[in-house]
Amino acid sequence: MEQVLFWICGVVSIVFAVMMILKRNPVHSALCLIVVFLCLAVSYLLLGAEFLAAVQVIVYAGAIMVLFLFVIMLLNLDDEVHSPGKPRMALIAGSSIGSGLILLFLLTGGVFKALSGTRGAEKVVAGNTQAVAELLFTKYLLPFEVTSILLLAAIIGAIVLAGKKG
Repeated sequence: MEQVLFWICGVVSIVFAVMMILKRNPVHSALCLIVVFLCLAVSYLLLGAEFLAAVQVIVYAGAIMVLFLFVIMLLNLDDEVHSPGKPRMALIAGSSIGSGLILLFLLTGGVFKALSGTRGAEKVVAGNTQAVAELLFTKYLLPFEVTSILLLAAIIGAIVLAGKKG
């Protein structure tokens, strides 16, 4: 049953990720991204990482997507005029970069390294929240703080862009 649910979530997330890229309306793209986030949360649940699933739903599918929708509404992206040559060039560039990254990932054996893992399942399942907290506030404290500063800069940038000119 778990494998069936995994494959269903995998297919749904891939379909909605492609739809997110192909949609012209930014609100529809954001809604497709929410579905991808929810499928990722189900995948975390299947792996036994309940804390990460809850964080995925609360932080990403909830708070971050609300911020995305506010920025989309504040910037009024519906009125933007697209030039006819840009989407084709963006599609070619995106396809080339994506194919190159997939090829690099496959050639370096990244698939097998990612599937093998470095920690035992009993360590992660036994103290999932504690293990995440210990890593976040010891080994990864500097990246955590840098990320918070980047988010603050992004919020300030959104406020400046949304402000009236003149």
